Amino acid sequence: MAGIMREDAAASFDPLRPKLTRVAYRMLGSVADAEDVLQEAFIRWMGTDRSEVREPEAFLRRTVTRLCLDQLKSARRQRETYVGPWLPDPVVEEEGEEDLTLLLMLALERLSPLDRAAFLLHDVFRLGFKEVGATSRRDPAACRQLAARARLHVREARPRFQVDKQRGLELAEAFFTASRNGDMKALAAMLAADVSVHADGGGKRPAAMRPIFGFDAVMKVHQSLADHFRKNNSEACSCRSCQRIARLYNAGGRR
Repeated sequence: MAGIMREDAAASFDPLRPKLTRVAYRMLGSVADAEDVLQEAFIRWMGTDRSEVREPEAFLRRTVTRLCLDQLKSARRQRETYVGPWLPDPVVEEEGEEDLTLLLMLALERLSPLDRAAFLLHDVFRLGFKEVGATSRRDPAACRQLAARARLHVREARPRFQVDKQRGLELAEAFFTASRNGDMKALAAMLAADVSVHADGGGKRPAAMRPIFGFDAVMKVHQSLADHFRKNNSEACSCRSCQRIARLYNAGGRR
């Protein structure tokens, strides 16, 4: 009986999983946390009288968003004692969502949980403020103000120049080439004078404890990486790894 109930719940949940995952990841910035939220949402979905749910997608989106809001309260406490800078998990989505950038995720991290939810649901996922209010248990007018405030912060965090996908891949390839064989020329030609590097080891892997600013300092870091990889005979990267670095690279490219 339990197996039948699970299969029935999965039949309506699984087609919505990619959309729900996008909501959870953008709310939390962590793949593992997003997966945990979806697992909890599925458990709750199994325990719901689904015959009474008119719109499963709206119901599940509300459930996921509310779980994320609860998770963010805990995450903020944890990050107060986090070792070094915190960065969102690198993710490359097959559908190539244009809104998914490191700078956006970092900007969202500076927002309050409610501001973040209002901005994402309205500006990114195009929901009306009535639905945003129902999801966050706030008045629609209040949600409009939350989204406007969040929008202002996000705009302030935008870079002066957009780096297109191909340029990002070229930066990624130059990064790996420089870090593997010590040839810094291609990388140096692409970086701006005010380039910065942000690393997140989570206290488990070697990483810079603070952001590294400036062309000379950044090039010195990559030279050290090249020495390390040569010494340890590291293999070249995969194309998918290049894509991840392209997403993460927040340096302004020279034009």
